[in-house]
Amino acid sequence: MRGVLLLALLPLLHCDRLAPAPAPAAQPAEAKVVKSEEEWRKLLTPAQFHILREHGTEPAFSGAYWDKHDRAVYVCAACGKRLFSSEQKFDSGTGWPSFWAPIAPGAVAPSEDTSYGMVRTEVHCPRCGGHLGHVFDDGPPPTGKRYCINSAAIAAVAP
Repeated sequence: MRGVLLLALLPLLHCDRLAPAPAPAAQPAEAKVVKSEEEWRKLLTPAQFHILREHGTEPAFSGAYWDKHDRAVYVCAACGKRLFSSEQKFDSGTGWPSFWAPIAPGAVAPSEDTSYGMVRTEVHCPRCGGHLGHVFDDGPPPTGKRYCINSAAIAAVAP
């Protein structure tokens, strides 16, 4: 009789394993910024438009931030999304602002770029889709990554 009673109560003793875990609270989705080509042209400088909307690249050592070392948060020049921090910025010697990590997970969106006969990882702003630059596997610890970003694609703001 005890064995039957224990078998009957066993599922109740482990009910926490049977019930599904509650779903985590959903984070509100960040609103996408969508504009026409004409609207982007009015909002951005010609250099910003070329880089952010046409996937261009500024010449090395020509941008405003490649040699800046001030404390700052770097935001997308098109929509203001927080992308990088000066705390992760380093001098790569390449002539472009370089970071070993974005400011937070998901702050930039990677995609494959096969232009110019190469396979690279391009990074975009996840809010407006603007082209920022590329990420390479030759950066410093702790990530070993080098986010090589066009100065015209970002703006420095106070942290």
